Amino acid sequence: MEKIIEAFTGITPEGKKSRVPAKLDKLLTATGVILAIFMMGHMFFVSTILLGKDAMYTVTKAFELDFIFDGGLPIIVSIFVAIITAILVLHAILGIRKFPTSYKAYIKIKEHAKMMKHQDTSLWMFQWISGLIMMFLVSIHLYIMFTQPQNIGPYTSSYRVVNENMWLLYMVLLICVELHGSIGLYRAAMKWGWFDGENPKETRLKMLKAKKYLSFFFLTLGTITLLAYMKIGIERYDHQPMKYNPNNYQQEIINK
Repeated sequence: MEKIIEAFTGITPEGKKSRVPAKLDKLLTATGVILAIFMMGHMFFVSTILLGKDAMYTVTKAFELDFIFDGGLPIIVSIFVAIITAILVLHAILGIRKFPTSYKAYIKIKEHAKMMKHQDTSLWMFQWISGLIMMFLVSIHLYIMFTQPQNIGPYTSSYRVVNENMWLLYMVLLICVELHGSIGLYRAAMKWGWFDGENPKETRLKMLKAKKYLSFFFLTLGTITLLAYMKIGIERYDHQPMKYNPNNYQQEIINK
């Protein structure tokens, strides 16, 4: 209990300033950067559908290590998802320390941000709100990926998006995740002064512009990608969720 109080207040039981909050902030940044980089890679992975069904299928099987194990092992994906989930849970626990502890605290922060009209403060508010939304929605996606790694592919993923109405969840996640990640990278760079150089103010403006470009790029890519899966799903709406067969372009029913 004393450690928890020390983490939130920054004061040791002896009344001295503690280094624990700073260490936790560094861990929060580290896990956030890892997750942000992962999400960028994840977006490029799912967007391979824009290059064609074969491209998406090939990348999917590569994640299953089919170049080592004949046909691939979907459980490899489950293990990878479990690792990402553990990092995400740790990041969420560390991030909760930054959340308002009550409605009154939220109102004070909101009024403070409105009075200051400070862009970085507004970005921080969006970040913790989007983080709260993601805590609930990401768990659904990760659970599906963990328990059904064999159902990742051009047809099965499209089926899930359309027939199981997951497009709505993915659209909300796209907005929250991409903006949360880009804002997080920007705020981390500003907080720790990674690229300050000789003129920190000028660097801040450049980093803010880079954040906007990054957000626009991934939101656009994500939207186009989701529409591509929806198109395939709508075309195959009356079909069963069948695996994609790149060899003869025929549909192969999943062996259960």
